[in-house]
Amino acid sequence: MASFLETAVEIGREASEVIKAAVAKRGGRDQHFELKGEYDLVTETDRASEQLIVSRLRSAFPTHSIVAEEGGGQHAASEYTWYVDPLDGTTNFAHGFPVYNVTLALERAGELVCGVIIDPTRDEVFTAESGAGAYLNGKPIRVSAVTKLEDALAATGFPSRKRHQNVNVHFYYQLSMLTHGVRRAGAAAIDLAYVACGRLDLFWEFSLNPWDMAAGVLLVKEAGGAISGMHGEPFSLRGKHVLVDNESLHQEIIALFAEVFHGHYPVSLPEMNIP
Repeated sequence: MASFLETAVEIGREASEVIKAAVAKRGGRDQHFELKGEYDLVTETDRASEQLIVSRLRSAFPTHSIVAEEGGGQHAASEYTWYVDPLDGTTNFAHGFPVYNVTLALERAGELVCGVIIDPTRDEVFTAESGAGAYLNGKPIRVSAVTKLEDALAATGFPSRKRHQNVNVHFYYQLSMLTHGVRRAGAAAIDLAYVACGRLDLFWEFSLNPWDMAAGVLLVKEAGGAISGMHGEPFSLRGKHVLVDNESLHQEIIALFAEVFHGHYPVSLPEMNIP
């Protein structure tokens, strides 16, 4: 019998092919989207990918609960719960911006068991299993060895809705000035995977959903990184925010975030003086 991880990879690859087929059909851009709420996009491909994933998971693990972004999951009296984002980075996908992925993760009694993030644009498969390490296309990965924030490359994200009210802009500016820069690619699972493999040194964000984070935080943990809330508190899939990094930077970032939370800014905002 295939392991949970092997089955998740197989299902994720199938969903990735659904996305690739949609891209090929529409020339890399999907104009066929709807709004769920006032701002969030959902495409036909989101729904097709989720339908496939949920159907396969139900067939393989009929007693497991499934929590899926587009609402196609199932509730069950089980200690096992799957978290599914069938197309993380939908806005990117809809515009033909090639940063999006399929992500699946399994939790057992509150502990993450395995996670998969598949990038169909680069044919990269990130996998992690509790206690067994993290991998990219079958090869072990580790977080970076950067020890100073000034040498780090960071990433974050902003919500689709109420961006004008989001406090993250304060943190974004400070990290932009104090590091090599902050990337904002629009797909949290990819950002988390990139911290795990050392392409990024840290990632933080407010108000993510469990399906955005589950696979990625397990990857970071198994790759030797640190995971917490932005105050340094224990991480929760249902918490208000998340911080992951290579562990060497963790205390320095927590100290910086504490200053910003209290309205103290190490780097002042520039005056508006346009010539």
